[in-house]
Amino acid sequence: MSRELRQPLPDPRRMPDAQVIVVGGGPAGAATATFLASAGVDVMLLDRAHFPRDKPCSEYMSPQASRILDALGVLQTVELTGAAELKGMRVHAPNGKVIHGEFLSDHGFRGYRDRGLAVRRTILDKILIDRARAAGVRVEEGARVSDVVRDARGRVCGVEVGARSRERRVLTSRLVIGADGLRSVVGRRLGLIRLSAWPRRIALVTHYSGVEGTTGFGEMYVDRGGYCGVASVGGGLTNVAVVVPASRGAEVAVDRTDFLESWIAERAAIAPMFANATRVDEVRATGPFASSARRGWAPGAALVGDAADFFDPFTGEGIYAALRGGEMLASHAVDAVRRDGSGKSLDLPLRAYDRVRRAEFSGKWKVERLIGAGVGFPALINRAATILSGRRDMADLLVGVVGDFVPAREVLRPGYLLRMLFALPART
Repeated sequence: MSRELRQPLPDPRRMPDAQVIVVGGGPAGAATATFLASAGVDVMLLDRAHFPRDKPCSEYMSPQASRILDALGVLQTVELTGAAELKGMRVHAPNGKVIHGEFLSDHGFRGYRDRGLAVRRTILDKILIDRARAAGVRVEEGARVSDVVRDARGRVCGVEVGARSRERRVLTSRLVIGADGLRSVVGRRLGLIRLSAWPRRIALVTHYSGVEGTTGFGEMYVDRGGYCGVASVGGGLTNVAVVVPASRGAEVAVDRTDFLESWIAERAAIAPMFANATRVDEVRATGPFASSARRGWAPGAALVGDAADFFDPFTGEGIYAALRGGEMLASHAVDAVRRDGSGKSLDLPLRAYDRVRRAEFSGKWKVERLIGAGVGFPALINRAATILSGRRDMADLLVGVVGDFVPAREVLRPGYLLRMLFALPART
């Protein structure tokens, strides 16, 4: 018997605990909650962690993420923490060629900022959760959501908090938002999450001080055994992420710190950078990746951020997609909770959210998958690097797409793809 059937149905005469319950206090949940509260919605946000808390992440935000941080009223606060500024991305292929692309270019597109930002999640998440509180969100830390609750019609009407029976309690709402990450409890309980068989990768993430040769760029080093991302996050610290096939999970499980340090030491392209470096915190693991929701909503519920879709960390999509997804969802969620009546009419705004979410991100999803294919097959990434290392115009355009201010269609056009495959000359 399912857990939903064992749960006592909420008393329909009882006033809900909130109009909206948001599960997860990372960038997706905090942004969604803040936008909702700023629109006058009564919001409760639940997270099992206590803030500030660390989280394995590339900690990179694209130039367009600054627009949403500004809309939330926290951009200046983030910048004043000493967040690192990134001018673009550099991808080092196995054949030694380097794809060098910058956000500020002459292709005719400009981002909200001409730079990306990188800052530790301990800092960013605390800023965002404090902003949510200031907007009127009721934040409850240390609250582990174990299930969703449905009413007699099968609609989601709340969540169950607490894993042990004597601690278990039910909180009710008109709408539940799952912003609870890659292994979303909300998404899994609703049967919305599907896992892809490819690419199955896991990431090991930590921070070092004293890494040599870092630049004002996000640096990606690709080889046949995976890839490594290196980027400053301010305060003299460097975010280091090693991503490998999930098939190596058993080796990682033995000692993930030794695995990461050995992986770096065995690679001549990056080992010298760490000769005098000191690891300053534990190595955290996350993955496997490549999950998505077959749709971003269910009756009475919606998904946002990594809970709705996460393909691979190579392009650093997580934080921007979380913030932008929260911005989009909030406008539709306001409509949903303020509708009178019941049934399908309440779900029309959630259906609309899912349509605009797919329209917004579908082009980028295609680009991510093309990049994922290249990273997974050395011959492809070597071919791309050989061409793009000599074509800054094309490299800048691709990095602009990664930076979320150049439309994905610009690199999905047949002309761009043909030049990538066959090294055709630039159009005049």
